[in-house]
Amino acid sequence: MEAASLDSLSPLPPSAPDADPAAARGLFVPGRVRRRAADGWRLLLDFLYPPSCPACMRATAQHDALCAQCWSGLALIDRPFCERLGLPFEVDLGAPILSAAALADPPVFQRARAAVRYEAAARRLVHRLKYGDRMELARLMARMMVRAGRDLFPDADLVVPVPLHARRLLSRRFNQAALLGTRLSALIGLPCALSVLERRKATHTQVGLSRAQRAANLQGAFHVAAQRRATVEGRRIVLVDDVLTTGATANACARALLRAGARDVDVLVFARVVAAG
Repeated sequence: MEAASLDSLSPLPPSAPDADPAAARGLFVPGRVRRRAADGWRLLLDFLYPPSCPACMRATAQHDALCAQCWSGLALIDRPFCERLGLPFEVDLGAPILSAAALADPPVFQRARAAVRYEAAARRLVHRLKYGDRMELARLMARMMVRAGRDLFPDADLVVPVPLHARRLLSRRFNQAALLGTRLSALIGLPCALSVLERRKATHTQVGLSRAQRAANLQGAFHVAAQRRATVEGRRIVLVDDVLTTGATANACARALLRAGARDVDVLVFARVVAAG
């Protein structure tokens, strides 16, 4: 099945290949030879590990690509949407506007952006990354996030991932938000601060909680240590996570960063929940 490439979505070129080992040792190797060697390695890797769709595992023509069926199952978020919450509108009213939700309950953060709605194929990608140890998916998802966050980056100084509590990190072995943050950082050329924001409270799972319960569950959960405040003071921060649901986690993180002196906080996620209607 023909692959749907993500390169067309991103304003940036694909990541550069790893440095040539011969050049690293100070040896001169003609460019034609290097290219042939690189092509040979790619062919060998494709033979040993045939490219497949990361969402459904069907065969694809190239790595880091979704099959046509999964690609069509992704609901990309484009304008028109709420300028604060990033919630898509069904009708284009012709001017940047705020949603009723943003007006009734303004978030602590300035703006939120998401690449896709949290549905079908997007949900499978998130679950494979988070629970299936498919860490290579972070590269694919981060490239889609570059497109979604393109209006945030010109004002940004720093990327900060939403942290996990130490106990959760120990059981899961990695933080999916940190993986997305480091991939995103490399693509857009902004520094990524992995240890600035701490999760000092082991909160209960947010699944099944109401908006008010989520906020109460996260009360005092995030903190910026005094010795790390200089990293965020006066800076515009892009807070990164995999999924945005009610915004309770994003608000709690933004509040901690603003208390530490951040100038403002925007939120960028791979997927966000969009309620029907």
